[in-house]
Amino acid sequence: MLVAGIGNVFLGDDGFGPEVVRRLPPHPDPAVRVVDYGIRGMHLAYDLLDGWDALVLIDAVPNRGVAGRLQVFRAEPDGTGAASLDAHAMNPEAVFAGVRALGGTVPPTVVVGCEVETVDERMGLSAPVAAAVAAAVVAVGRVLTDLTAAGSDQSRPPPE
Repeated sequence: MLVAGIGNVFLGDDGFGPEVVRRLPPHPDPAVRVVDYGIRGMHLAYDLLDGWDALVLIDAVPNRGVAGRLQVFRAEPDGTGAASLDAHAMNPEAVFAGVRALGGTVPPTVVVGCEVETVDERMGLSAPVAAAVAAAVVAVGRVLTDLTAAGSDQSRPPPE
């Protein structure tokens, strides 16, 4: 399983993914790889060609009314996005399109996201998003446990 922290640390709360990855404890399973991709979408696309069983994306998500609220959900790439990867930007749908354009397949993907307060140019997370980091670390651990269990018991559906 690949755990990918994504986001731009120079845009306030967009740095949520990299901050969570920084705080994750080492995973005991050597088949779990944790990487801070930051804004390197092309790097993530190439790494996804290695045939991962699952991808866990940790990212900032749009504010839907409560900055700092965590959301854990299954990503459903629509498969229609154009493969326009920018080596200096991170757009998950473009990454997924790039993987497909390179002949790969996107693994089952779970997003651990946090609603942002601000993505203005500045370093550091806002108070509500910073307060959600510890809970996100726990949520990533739960997702990994669920994905591992689902992988060993194919009769169970993957986590939502």
